[in-house]
Amino acid sequence: MKVLAEGLKFPEGPVAMADGSVCFVEIAAGRVSRVSRTGVVTEVAKTGGGPNGLAVGPDGALYVCNNGGFLTREVDGETHVIHGELPADYVSGSIQRVDPHTGEVTTLYTRCGDVALSAPNDLVFDAYGGFYFTDFGKIRKRSRDTGSVYYALPDGRSIREVVHPIANPNGIGLSPDQRTLYVAETETSRLWAFSIREPGSVERHGFPSPNGGRLVCGLPGYQRFDSLALEAGGNLCVGTLIAGQVTVISPEGQVVRQVAMPEAYPTNICFGGHGMRKAYVTLSHTGRLVELDWDAPGLELNFNA
Repeated sequence: MKVLAEGLKFPEGPVAMADGSVCFVEIAAGRVSRVSRTGVVTEVAKTGGGPNGLAVGPDGALYVCNNGGFLTREVDGETHVIHGELPADYVSGSIQRVDPHTGEVTTLYTRCGDVALSAPNDLVFDAYGGFYFTDFGKIRKRSRDTGSVYYALPDGRSIREVVHPIANPNGIGLSPDQRTLYVAETETSRLWAFSIREPGSVERHGFPSPNGGRLVCGLPGYQRFDSLALEAGGNLCVGTLIAGQVTVISPEGQVVRQVAMPEAYPTNICFGGHGMRKAYVTLSHTGRLVELDWDAPGLELNFNA
């Protein structure tokens, strides 16, 4: 395991770039950053709020799920999220477009119809150029928002709700054949699958499914799912909090292996490098981005930069 960058402010959303650099967000700093192959970290854009998820769109721009911001505190050199309290300037979450060359930030969505986006978390582009994204929902002192999954176009002119209600949806990904949408729930530690009928529309099952999806896997004990990425063969690699590992799960729901990480908050993973055999993982508590060899090639995304 190689540390590419450290001293980061709650990093998430790594994206492997064609030049060997890695872009990522720093939630607690409200910015998108990039680390070069030589280890130099630079600011790509100042987004404000709480940039949470990051992906490359069909136009080569970076698209950001912005959760609107959350409060953190430093404890023994680690950054911890303060649950139940919102920043004084919080209004809503948003989807933003970032020009990676100029740093220009454009806000595309803050609402879906009459519903304000609460805390967009992660996103994935399909082959048609649209993207699915999760809205985790904000946690307040005595209440919490019900989560949703949305589908939107990168031109800012179309957004629709795909799944609601769903409990704290976080990581999201597409199967290699683009026919299945996967969503990881944080607090339940459950991985769900939704069959895609057409772009932005999924099949919904009735009772006993609480959200219309098919349960792929659930982990025992106190573990929490964060973001995910897929291997080329279809296995899902899910950042697993508290347990401090990346859990690899087959499409049939078997836990294939668990890759230990050096802290309790390995939040996000992406793949890149030669043959897609490098994994990049954000360690959010200690503010590090690490690289490690992976024993299976990662799935190449529909759009890259």
